[in-house]
Amino acid sequence: MNGRDEQMKRVGVFVMLLFGASLFSIPFLWTVSTALKTNQQVFAVPPEWIPRPPQWNNFQRAWTELPFPTFVVNTVIITIISVIGQVFSASLVTYGFARFKFKGRTVLFYLMLSTMMLPSQVTMIPVFLLWRELRLIDTFAPLTVPAFFGGGAFTIFLLRQFFMTIPKELDEAAMIDGASPLVIWWRVLLPLSRPALITVVLFSFLGHWDDFMGPLIYLNSMEKYTVAVGLRMFQDMFGPQLELLMAASLIHILPTILVFFVAQRYFIKGIALTGLKG
Repeated sequence: MNGRDEQMKRVGVFVMLLFGASLFSIPFLWTVSTALKTNQQVFAVPPEWIPRPPQWNNFQRAWTELPFPTFVVNTVIITIISVIGQVFSASLVTYGFARFKFKGRTVLFYLMLSTMMLPSQVTMIPVFLLWRELRLIDTFAPLTVPAFFGGGAFTIFLLRQFFMTIPKELDEAAMIDGASPLVIWWRVLLPLSRPALITVVLFSFLGHWDDFMGPLIYLNSMEKYTVAVGLRMFQDMFGPQLELLMAASLIHILPTILVFFVAQRYFIKGIALTGLKG
C-alpha cells in the first residue's frame, strides 16, 4: 500500500510539473508560431496556432532587414570578454575570502554583499559621467572592463559557498609540494569548482547577452549595437510586422536556449552544492 501511495504521489508530481511546463511554454510556442506566419495570419481572428504554410523566409528577412550579423558579432565579442573577466576576477576575489584569514575579512565580505541591495539606477549617472570623462563612450569598454573588477557580489557569494566545500587539506598538500597561492587557485581550486564555474558562466552569459540598458546608454553607432538594441530598432521600424519581430526575437534567444541545455547538468549540480557549507 505504501509503495502504491508513493507511486501515485510521483505521478501526481509529474502531472503538476507537466502542466506547469506546458503553461509556461505557451508564450514561447506562440512566438514560434507567429514567426512562421504571414502578416495576415498574425492578425487573423480567431487566432491560428499552426501556420499554413510555414513562412521560413521570415528568418531570412529578419536577418537582412537590419545589419543583424553585425549586431550578433558585437554581442558575441562583448559577452565573451565579459564572461572571461567575470569568471576569473570573481574566482580570484572568492579565493581571498574563502582561504585567507585577515583582519576585517568578515566586515568586507558583508559590505560587499550589501552592494546587492543598491539599485543600479543609483549609480547609473555617476558611472556614465566617469566613462564620459575617460572618453570611452561609444566603445565596448564600459560594457566589458567592469567585469574584470570582482565580477559582482552575487557571483563572489556563489563561488565562495562552493569554495568552502573544498577541503583545505588539498591546499596544504599543494603548499608542501611548493605551490604558491596563485598556483593553488589555478591548479587546485578552479578545476574542482567546475560545476560552480559553469553556473557562473551561464549566469554571466545570460546577463550580458540579454543586456539592453548598458548598450543603450553607452553605444551610439549602429555598427556597434548589440542584438538587444537591434531588436528595439526592429520594433520601431517594423512594429506592425510582428512575424519579422518574432523571427528576430527567436534568433536572439536561440543561443541562450542552446547554452542552457548544454550546461544544464553542471548548472543544477553547481546550484545544489553551493549551499552545503556556510
